Amino acid sequence: MLPKLATPHGAWSSFEPVIFLQQASAVAESDIRKLIHDPVELLTRMVQPVLWLVVFGQVFARTRAIPTGGLPYLDFMAPGILAQSVLFGAIFYGISLIWERDLGVVHKFLVSPAPRTALVLGRAVSSAVRGFFQTVIVYIVALLLGVQLRLEGRAILGVITVVSLGAATFSTFSLIAACIVKSRERFMGIGQILTMPLFFASNAIYPLSMMPAWLRSLSSVNPLTYQVDALRYLMIRNGGIEFGLEVDFCVLLLAFALLVSIAAKLYPSIIR
Repeated sequence: MLPKLATPHGAWSSFEPVIFLQQASAVAESDIRKLIHDPVELLTRMVQPVLWLVVFGQVFARTRAIPTGGLPYLDFMAPGILAQSVLFGAIFYGISLIWERDLGVVHKFLVSPAPRTALVLGRAVSSAVRGFFQTVIVYIVALLLGVQLRLEGRAILGVITVVSLGAATFSTFSLIAACIVKSRERFMGIGQILTMPLFFASNAIYPLSMMPAWLRSLSSVNPLTYQVDALRYLMIRNGGIEFGLEVDFCVLLLAFALLVSIAAKLYPSIIR
């Protein structure tokens, strides 16, 4: 059942802030309800970060081959695995758009008075909610493994904000891919192609100083790099920061705004 979208009363009323937020929240609510009724996908997504921390992290912590600036490797790695978990969950989010297109749900949203930007933002918000649950799991596992987490309220609020922004950014990127390829089979292949370069061309599991110059250049335009940088500072005691929180947030916000504008233009093409 589709949520009721607010009906505008004039030519410009669909752009009024209150109505716009109501429309975006209606789309987000629809997706969140599906998550509540069928949380299996969310639970399976949580397995991957647990394996990375428990297996990969424990092994590489013993090698001492990766310079981490004085941090234990597990502490260094935990924010990167949280970012990876959010990335992997968000990048395949677009397949739900293809499923809904096949079921006729997307058509009903598109004929509603809601602007396309509200439809895209609603989906981004629901992806951010998924990111929150992934954050809880990574925090629990990290605590059990002895990672020195910052548990102050402001730090945790900062982590949730960064995770939400990262999830929204990559899920919007996923929607763009879904609008372009329009096929579930092709989308799965594209998703696999996108996730590995984004993950390995970032500072998630090794510092930027270890990268060759060409890979450092790629990482400098990779939003995941800035998400990990902010998370490492906010999440870990003495975590340090490479670019500064202001730069990290600005890059993520700019990337999100750019992707939303592109997705809003491409969104109707999914039904063609």
